[in-house]
Amino acid sequence: MSTIYLNQNAGGSWSEFFGDIYSGIAVGIGHPKWIVEKAIDQGVKAITSLTGMASSSSSADSSSNNSSIDNGKLDGSLKVIGVGYGRTGTYSLALALDELGFPTLHTQHLYENQKIFTHFVDNIFYKSIQQDEVITPDMYTPDFDLLLDGGFTATMDLPFALYYTQIHEIYPDCKFILTVRENSEVWFRSWDVLTKSITQPAQYGSFFFTHVNRLNYYMRWLFSIVNSDKTYLNAPFPLPPQNKARSISSYEAHNQKVRNSIPSSHLLEYNVREGWEPLCSFLEIPEANCPSTHGIPFPKSNSARAVTWQAYSSFIGPLVLTVFILFSVFSLFFRKAKFMHWTNESLKERTKRNKNKMGMKMD
Repeated sequence: MSTIYLNQNAGGSWSEFFGDIYSGIAVGIGHPKWIVEKAIDQGVKAITSLTGMASSSSSADSSSNNSSIDNGKLDGSLKVIGVGYGRTGTYSLALALDELGFPTLHTQHLYENQKIFTHFVDNIFYKSIQQDEVITPDMYTPDFDLLLDGGFTATMDLPFALYYTQIHEIYPDCKFILTVRENSEVWFRSWDVLTKSITQPAQYGSFFFTHVNRLNYYMRWLFSIVNSDKTYLNAPFPLPPQNKARSISSYEAHNQKVRNSIPSSHLLEYNVREGWEPLCSFLEIPEANCPSTHGIPFPKSNSARAVTWQAYSSFIGPLVLTVFILFSVFSLFFRKAKFMHWTNESLKERTKRNKNKMGMKMD
């Protein structure tokens, strides 16, 4: 993952303030950038397939995918699953796990992994919307081997955090980390900021990009799960606000179910403020290999402020790009029209002069 997602500055400092803004803008711009690049790539593939040039590129893609599969399935099992709700430090922990050698898929990058994302959209998110009924973890078990196929041995955040029972049964040696905040009120304030930040980009972006619309399906399903209310599945925009009482109840009930379901030997309840030591100890990382021994700071990312700036930049960035493209097209059209007008006038002038010359010769 890119270091632009990291903000490890001291808390409360100006450097943290500007670091949050910078990382938020960088990540916010990165999302629509990926979506536009994906749309262009699909357009190029469609053109090359029509011209018969797709075979060589598809074989290259196939070999690339196979190499990632071979690298991902080191021993055929998931190693670490984050089972905390979003806004509990899951992104910082994902970066930490990457640092410790566990390739981690966070929900923030779920859409970039098309096989995994499509599997969830088709079988859970969009299907819930079609049926107007939330498909809960006890109703459907996803294909977790897709994570291994993608080269991941760990996950963080929802939706994977909900499937701890199934994952524990399939991968009994897998370890689970329950990320928590200081209290439920602190968690809800952060969750509420996130939901308000992402709904507007999803509302307007879904009209233009298929990928954004699929994220809209996930968002609706997610809000339905966290609020225990299927209204979000098919409610028109703007979506209803988060229900504080229901959200907190869902958060607390989920955490307690995790504690009751996963053996203590395989579960770490963890606040990212605790840093490297409890994490390295739980994952049996030798002290000599623990980043804290080498003075490497624990990743700090995705604060509420950074998330707000992500939303601003993910919405304003494409808007500015669209205006720029429209302005460029209009300018080109205007220059072309002006040139055509000048050409026609010149032609008329030359024709008139020729007629005058011919008239003089006749005389």
